[in-house]
Amino acid sequence: MLTIGIVGLPNVGKSTLFNALTKASVPAENYPFCTIDPSVGVVGVPDERLAALEAFSKSEKTVPAAIEFVDIAGLVRGAATGEGLGNQFLANIRETDAILQVVRFFDDADVHHVEGDIEPYKDIEIINLELVLADAEQVRKRRDKIASDVKRGSKEASAEDAALAKLAQGFAAGKLALHAGLTDDERKLVASLNLLTMKPILYALNKKSSGHNLDELADGRAERAYELIAALGGRHVFVDAATERELNDVADDDRSSFRQELGVTEDGLADLIRGAYETLGLISFFTTGKDETRAWTIPAGSAAPAAGAAIHNDFKDKFIRAEVIEWHKLLELGSYAAARERGLVRVEGKEYIVNDGDVMVFLHG
Repeated sequence: MLTIGIVGLPNVGKSTLFNALTKASVPAENYPFCTIDPSVGVVGVPDERLAALEAFSKSEKTVPAAIEFVDIAGLVRGAATGEGLGNQFLANIRETDAILQVVRFFDDADVHHVEGDIEPYKDIEIINLELVLADAEQVRKRRDKIASDVKRGSKEASAEDAALAKLAQGFAAGKLALHAGLTDDERKLVASLNLLTMKPILYALNKKSSGHNLDELADGRAERAYELIAALGGRHVFVDAATERELNDVADDDRSSFRQELGVTEDGLADLIRGAYETLGLISFFTTGKDETRAWTIPAGSAAPAAGAAIHNDFKDKFIRAEVIEWHKLLELGSYAAARERGLVRVEGKEYIVNDGDVMVFLHG
C-alpha cells in the first residue's frame, strides 16, 4: 500500500486535511477507512472508472486502491534537534513512500501563523531545512558506525562512506538528498537510511473559501512559492482543507451545490490524490467480475508480469499471458463477448507495458 507522510508548520491546516482525507470514505470491505491510530488513516482512492466497472459487472463488492496517510504534529524551527519533539515525529514518516507538505496559502488575521508573516516560500524552506537537518544527523550516525570498517579497508564500507560524504556535503549546502547528485548505485548503498529528503514531495497549497487566497492577490507571494517548488523539482496542488472536511458531512448528491455556494469548484482531495500518483509515477489497472471489481496500483512503465504481482506473486512468476482492454471500450461495447467479437480484447505477453485504465485478466501456470 502506498504511504504518504503529511508535514507542515503548526496551524496551516495539516490536521484538518488529514481529517478530511481519512473520513472521505469509499465503501470497501477490505479497508475500514478509519483511523488506525490517531495519526494514521487509510483512504480509498476516488476513481469514477471503478464505479462504472462495478455497475458493468454487477459486482458484489468494490475495492479501490488505497493510500495510507501518516500525520505528524506541526514542525517548528529546531524540530530536527528535538524542538517540539520534532525528532520523534519525523521518525514516524521515515518508512513512507512520499511526503505531502501542507502550506498555508491565504491571509486571515484571525488564524495565527507561527512565523508571523504569511510567506509560503519561507514556510517551505523552514520545513525542508528541518528535513535536511534530520537527514544530516542520520548520515552522521551512519558514517560513525562504519568508520572502523572504512579504516580496515573494506571496499563496501568505503563505497558507502563516499556516498554518505556526498550527501553530507549536499546537506551542508541546504540541499535535499534528491539533489545531492548520487548515482543509482550510490542511492542503493544509502537506501536503508530511508532519508526524508530522498522522498518525492507534493506541496498542498491550502486555500480558504472565505479567505484572501494568495493566488488571487497578485502580490508576488504565490509566484515566489511556485518558483521555489519548481526549482525543487516538486509538484503542487490546491486544496481547501476546511471545506473538504465540512463536505464529509454533506450527502453525495448535495456536494456539488455546496461547493458552488462556497466558490470551491474543484474536488481538492481528488486532485491531491491524482497529484500524489503523478509525483510517484503511479497508475491503476482494474480487474472486474461478478465477485469483485478492484483497482490495483503499479508504477508507470510496468510490464504485465510485474503488474500481475500486485495481485499475487504467481501472476508474475508463472505468467503466461493477459487479456487486456481499455476500460472505456469495454463499457462502450457493453460486454466482453461484444468486445471479443470486435477484436478489442487483446492477448498480450510478457513484454506488454500496462497502461492506466487497462482492464486485465491474467492467465498463469
